[in-house]
Amino acid sequence: MISNTGITLETVSRSFQGRGTVVQALDNVSLDCPAGSFTALIGPSGCGKSTMLRLALGLDDATSGEIGVAGMKPQQAAKAGLTGVAFQDAALMPWRSVEDNIALPLDVLGRKRSDFTAKIDGLIDLVGLKGFEKSLPGELSGGMRQRVSIARALVTDPKVLFLDEPFGALDQILRRQMNIELQRIWMKNRATTLLVTHGIDEAVFLADRVVVMQSRPGRIGKVVDIPLARPRLPEIFTTPEFHALEDQVAEALDGH
Repeated sequence: MISNTGITLETVSRSFQGRGTVVQALDNVSLDCPAGSFTALIGPSGCGKSTMLRLALGLDDATSGEIGVAGMKPQQAAKAGLTGVAFQDAALMPWRSVEDNIALPLDVLGRKRSDFTAKIDGLIDLVGLKGFEKSLPGELSGGMRQRVSIARALVTDPKVLFLDEPFGALDQILRRQMNIELQRIWMKNRATTLLVTHGIDEAVFLADRVVVMQSRPGRIGKVVDIPLARPRLPEIFTTPEFHALEDQVAEALDGH
């Protein structure tokens, strides 16, 4: 039964027909992300993390099982503007300004831009881009472009936010800064969030729990709860508690 809150996957499998063989990307995966929670997916390449995200976004269909997003089927939630997404590539339109890129989902959904003027202004302020409203993507740094991407994902006030390695292309220093910014933004928005990442430190810092995936076929190996109080300050990266949680995730990735 599909939950009316958050993200729900019930016994979901996804297989692909290869050359003379069947590739089992996901095998009987069940996951419940309660409303307002922050869940991180981590695992080796080919374990099905991005496949899960695509299924929950409605960009692909499961071979079997059931998926619910904000109480609807994924495609219905997307059409209703209840989901937002940011990818590793900010994918901004180079001819559109910061504010016009943020407004893109409104244009796609056929909503009146004038009804969202205050919302767009507020998001620009929230992601720290005040004064860059008219700037084009080519005039922005990589971190600033990712801030625009996150603001764009939030412009419809989504109940569910999907993040597919949004900071994967950034250097370590900037990635950590963006992690801190994302936490601040999420604490104001509190959308149910599902993050795909390869960074153990990123997963532990941002998430309420880390779901460790195993590959061939893609399955959930372990779920590590993250009982760290929020807001999580930069100093937390050096604490014994943080390192102990990183070790738990690392051991699960190693299959222990």
